[in-house]
Amino acid sequence: MLRIKGRVGEWPVDLTVEMDAEDWAQLAAHLPLEAPPAVASPAPVGSSADALWPLALQLLQRAGSLEGPQLLGELAALAGSDAAGKRLLVRLRHSAQVRVESGADAPLYRWIG
Repeated sequence: MLRIKGRVGEWPVDLTVEMDAEDWAQLAAHLPLEAPPAVASPAPVGSSADALWPLALQLLQRAGSLEGPQLLGELAALAGSDAAGKRLLVRLRHSAQVRVESGADAPLYRWIG
């Protein structure tokens, strides 16, 4: 048995699918035999991410405070990719120079120096 719960748009979904051994075997026959691709590892120390770190700090310092989505967009533009922007955002979240507050719609990143 397989249960699927969630939402499709505005509609709640709670679906139960009953499968016997033959159904599972057919499903398994369609799965790839090779191993899944390796998950990208974080950028090594001494990489371009370290070169961008002072720029990320300056960006928030100049702004004073920014909501998470706006800050992520600016960091992604600075870093050249969404993934690199997210890494900088996580690093800012854990920086002693930044305070993250709950905003109305999104977290607010505030420079505290």
